[in-house]
Amino acid sequence: MDWTALRAEFPVTRRWAYFDHAAVAPLSARARQAMQAWTDDLAEHGYLREPQWLQRIEAVRASAAKLLHADPLDVAFIKNTSEGIGIVAEGLRWQPGDNAVTAQEEYPANIYPWLNLQERGVEVRFVPTRDRRLWVEDFQARIDARTRVVSISQVEYASGFRNDLDALGALCRQHGVFFFVDAIQGLGVLPLDVRQTPVDALAADGHKWLLGPEGLGVFWIRREALDQLHPVGVGWNSVVRARDFSRLDFTLKPHAGRWESGSLNVAGIAGLGASLDLLHEIGLDRVHDRIIELTDYCCERVTQAGFEVYSSRQPAERSGIVSLATSETASRELVARCRARNIIVNRRAGRLRISPHCYNSREEIDRLVEVLSESS
Repeated sequence: MDWTALRAEFPVTRRWAYFDHAAVAPLSARARQAMQAWTDDLAEHGYLREPQWLQRIEAVRASAAKLLHADPLDVAFIKNTSEGIGIVAEGLRWQPGDNAVTAQEEYPANIYPWLNLQERGVEVRFVPTRDRRLWVEDFQARIDARTRVVSISQVEYASGFRNDLDALGALCRQHGVFFFVDAIQGLGVLPLDVRQTPVDALAADGHKWLLGPEGLGVFWIRREALDQLHPVGVGWNSVVRARDFSRLDFTLKPHAGRWESGSLNVAGIAGLGASLDLLHEIGLDRVHDRIIELTDYCCERVTQAGFEVYSSRQPAERSGIVSLATSETASRELVARCRARNIIVNRRAGRLRISPHCYNSREEIDRLVEVLSESS
């Protein structure tokens, strides 16, 4: 793979060494062009060419499903990960005394929807981090006969720790618990085959590792789990005969499409589709291997420079996120110093967070370490 040539796909490289894909990724040139093509078409022709855009929507749906080895009918487009979590949180048929289990250090999007259920008598049980990681046995200790859902990130946003979805999914199957995954920090980097991993539903925004625009994400649900959720947000497009407007027939779509309640974000889907096309062209295995190569190199270089890598780099636990054990003050100063030198990193939980993508280079990492070393 000619990684240097790939950089031409990303205009951001002209100015910035961009290591913040765990926050918001820059758009690829082809994603921008795809979104502009839709706006130009709508401006010049109105809705007359809608059929071709509807075909494009289904092509992008199939491309998103390919990431998961899933049936495209089990994928719905959503506006963000929070909406996907809400579909599950509001859709499960709760009884007072039920409980939901999640991690203490989850991103707030995967905490607040569960806390919002407390007024219905639902308890939220938190699993704390021990030794910089989450342990399956700690989840097991919090699951009981009233546990309805375990909701966990594929990769923890602040530490970069990669959860063992196979083991957690097996645990949930054993106890008859719905297993939801916030896949936003893994999808596009780490392999996930829903035919093998016992996940019931997942959601992910497109604006991080999938290199798409904000305001557009994907929701996947296992067909067998469909009826476990009461449909929320139902609209005209949720039913089987959605475009037969004069006929009222409240027969919900027998797949994830029931949650696409109305008109979709076509510009966002077009942009995401273009970036997915690029990732598939490169090959998801190559993308994964390249990001792991760059993060391993980053860990090696920052360690040589005297920094402590907080993130686990065990093969089964590493991800595209590298977290450095810095103080709150130091992390803030380092982010500002880097930005002044056209290098973009971020900070989470008081630590410096570095998240490169496959188009980044070792030379950019060397520049980053040089700037970090100046302040160490």
